[in-house]
Amino acid sequence: MTTDLNKPETQDKAVKNIQPNIGLDQKVLKKDNELLNAYLSDLHVLYIKTRKYHWNVAGPSFKEYHEFFEEQYKALEEMIDEVAERIRTLGGKPFSTMADFIGGTSLEEDQSGEVKTRDMFERLLTDHEQVVRELRGDVDTCEEINDAGTADFLTGLMEAHEKMAWMLRKYLS
Repeated sequence: MTTDLNKPETQDKAVKNIQPNIGLDQKVLKKDNELLNAYLSDLHVLYIKTRKYHWNVAGPSFKEYHEFFEEQYKALEEMIDEVAERIRTLGGKPFSTMADFIGGTSLEEDQSGEVKTRDMFERLLTDHEQVVRELRGDVDTCEEINDAGTADFLTGLMEAHEKMAWMLRKYLS
């Protein structure tokens, strides 16, 4: 049999999406991926809002606040990647368009023009606390459907949001 070296032998075969065989049935995987995509949507809205505030903060503590928001959006970037990878690990497809994120989020997009610095901190605090509350429910759901892995994964992320909220709260004290 001769093969064309420029054409891989598998090129003509359809690529199959092989589902994970990790002890979770399809209903559980579907529910996990729904929860994770909703959370991924929240993360994107929170990321964009934090970036916006990073770019637009002003005042006597500009440098400190600018760097603080940068730390937070970089942490959110890492979370976004981890969540998308978890979705792929569970055989799902992560949302990947702004329309998906806006449609899947429970957070409010900040479409306002200028925002006072204090309001920036308050809005981000409100969002992180909302995400924490939602993640608590998601962890409970994952435990109910016997997915300890996703429950543990979300618990770690919830703790990160709790810490981010605490830091925001300290700026408002």
